[in-house]
Formats: sequence, C-alpha cells, structure tokens
Amino acid sequence: MLNNFERAQTLVEALPYIQAFSGKVVVIKYGGNAMISEELFDAVIDDIILLQHVGIHVVLVHGGGPEINDMLDRLGMESRFVNGLRYTDRDTMDIVQSVLCGKVNKDLVATIMRKGGSAVGLCGLDGRLFEAIRMGGEDYGYVGDVKNVNPQVIHQAIENGHIPVVATVAFGIDEDTPYNVNADTAAAQLAIAMKAEKLILLTNTRGVLRDEKDEDSLIGQIKASEIPALMEQGIITGGMIPKIECCADAIAGGVRRTHILDGRIPHSILIEMLTDEGSGTMID
Repeated sequence: MLNNFERAQTLVEALPYIQAFSGKVVVIKYGGNAMISEELFDAVIDDIILLQHVGIHVVLVHGGGPEINDMLDRLGMESRFVNGLRYTDRDTMDIVQSVLCGKVNKDLVATIMRKGGSAVGLCGLDGRLFEAIRMGGEDYGYVGDVKNVNPQVIHQAIENGHIPVVATVAFGIDEDTPYNVNADTAAAQLAIAMKAEKLILLTNTRGVLRDEKDEDSLIGQIKASEIPALMEQGIITGGMIPKIECCADAIAGGVRRTHILDGRIPHSILIEMLTDEGSGTMID
C-alpha cells in the first residue's frame, strides 16, 4: 500500500509527461483479453478517462472478435479465418456490422459515460471515416483494404470534448457494401491521418520477446530500421508480424512513436504514458 508521500511522488513523476502530451492525439487500439476480463476492462476505461481529463486527446479504436464469434455461434454460423483474417461473406458482414457498430461500440460509450468521461460512438461509415476497397490476393469475402481516411468527424468529436470510440467497419468505394477492416490496420491509418503523437496497440503478449518462451526477454525499444533484421532472425514472427508492420507504417506516415502493450496488465496505458518505467515494446 502506498503512503501519502509515495502517492505524491507518483503524481510528480507523471507531471512532465502530462505537460508533454497535453493537447496531443493518442490513438489506442483495444481488443483481446483486455475486453473480456472485467477487471482489465475497467482499468483500460479508467486510464482513458484520466488521460482525457488531463488534456490528452484519446481516440479509441476497438475490435470485437470474441463478441462476433459468440453471435455467430448463437446463430449456428461458422467462424472461418484466412491468413488470420475473418472470412466475411454477406451474412457474416451483417453480423460484424451489427455487433461492432452496435453492441460493442455502444457498450464502450456507455461505460465511459458512466465512469465520468464523455464519449461518442462512431464507425468507419460515419462521414466516410474509412474508405476501403475489397482486399486483393486470396478471397477474404467482404474484408476491406483502407484506401482513404477522412478524420473530420473525429476532430469534431474531440473539439466537442468527447472521446471518439471507433468501430472498424469501412465505407466501400469500389462496391456498394460496407467492409470488415482489421482493427490494427485501421488504427494505424487513423493515427497517420490524425497526425497522432502515439499509436498504442493493446495485445495479449508482453510485447516483442527475444525468446518467445521467456516473458522476461522483452525488447523495450525497437527502431523501425531494425525490424527487417529481427524478422530474418525469427524474433518477430507469427501474429506479431502484422502488428509490427502496422507500427512501421504509422512511423513512416509521421506518427512519432508506436507501442505494443500487454492488455493483460492493469493500467498498462498509464504505466507507458505517464511513468519513467514504461511498458511493452516501443517502435520508433
């Protein structure tokens, strides 16, 4: 238990970070275990509200894979994946849109409001926030490749004092259809369009590990130029590759720093942003 002096020291330590980030945009992609566990869910929402109250403009981009899987199971529909992406036929697209833009998005907004924050729910269809075409290569169904981001609706929400909560369903510009868009990719593209100070991806791992079997082998910082060598060495592998590529794209697009954080750690966002210790892996 912290004594009063230790609590004061914690606040003093946070002050320069609050001063540095006040008025800046931070895009956080939220999903995985942090959405399932009630304790972690509360910690993430508390972190976001605190950041809003100290003047940091948080944009929350969310997934909803477990909720989509649950609804498909209830309806007796198959969950199918191709190269890690959900195959999305017309019926599945209807479920994705209703679950992500409806229940998941509005539940997040309601929770933020109940906890004393101010939020507004949006999806990529609103104001044509995300414009996409059908993803090429293999047949993924109605999975979209984001081609353009129109962030005006996000800027308006922030100017009105709200936390934008964004579901990643995109406006089709090649077909008359919405598209299902990977949330990491959408968050990276939005961070670029918003000229964000930071992009944070909450995951189910500590970050990038030098030895995937040893969580104490966390690599705290990676330069974008080091990524190809780490891939060749087999250190960045599997599901971490697309996350790292999203971070590299964001850095190339002008985002100052990107972070892969462990959403299983309570308050990992505050630890990363407002303490000397930091958390997870930073890519810059």
